[in-house]
Amino acid sequence: MRKRTKPEEGADPVESGNPAASLTRGLEILRAFTANDSTLGNQDLIERTGLPKATVSRLTATLVALGYLHYDDRLGRYSIGPATVSLGYSALSSSAVVHIGRPLMQELADKTGVAVALGTRDGLEMVYLASCRSMSPVTLRLNVGSRLPIWRTAMGLAYLAEMRPEIRDLVLEEVVRAEPAQETQIRDLVAEAIQSYQTLGFVTTLGNWYSYINAVGVAFRPTDGSPLVALTCGGIVDIVPKQTCLEQVGPDLVRTVSRLRAVLTGQADAAAAAVRPKDWKTTAE
Repeated sequence: MRKRTKPEEGADPVESGNPAASLTRGLEILRAFTANDSTLGNQDLIERTGLPKATVSRLTATLVALGYLHYDDRLGRYSIGPATVSLGYSALSSSAVVHIGRPLMQELADKTGVAVALGTRDGLEMVYLASCRSMSPVTLRLNVGSRLPIWRTAMGLAYLAEMRPEIRDLVLEEVVRAEPAQETQIRDLVAEAIQSYQTLGFVTTLGNWYSYINAVGVAFRPTDGSPLVALTCGGIVDIVPKQTCLEQVGPDLVRTVSRLRAVLTGQADAAAAAVRPKDWKTTAE
């Protein structure tokens, strides 16, 4: 009979001896890093993941050995390693939506003078998969990997509006549980987004995230079976006031999504570019 190993003091009993749990917790550590983090220390990882110190120490050592994390001996802190970077770029480079969408997004950014981004949901946040900026000296400085709250942003609200109702309801309940004090505002914004999406074909957020930022958003379900994504176009209120969002930027974003859909399905790009905003919208799946 094998002698049972005494658990390490402070170890996570769920993670111990469970490969699936170990994988899950290892991914939680990698997910703790955001686009704004160059390095994180052990205490940062413990606070962000809620994992025991012994578990974090053991898993970070494994992730360093595999190249998914890099450890700086001088600083005593971790950063994303080359294996993680390679994995992320492989995913983005293999995405037809990102590959085909980027030049169309850049064209829109140059036309409107504001930033254009494409992203998808990760938990209760939206994460940027691609980002394009105009040559304007005043523009949003968010990059690939940036995370935004799903219910305060045009990207997130457009995504919610396009979700299948039964799935959207589940996500909405998660959002409310995470921020119960904001329940009324959350439900009102989502309801307004659904109505706007059905009426205009796009969602607007006018100072909802930051008071000085206006944005529009459109969700898009790729025909190749890829996950639902959302595109957003936004900037400071001086460049894109409310009327500009409603009359120019919103319709322009809808046309850009129509062109992206046409290219991905092999249709004539020129025909898609001429589609009016209200014509392209399909029934939410």
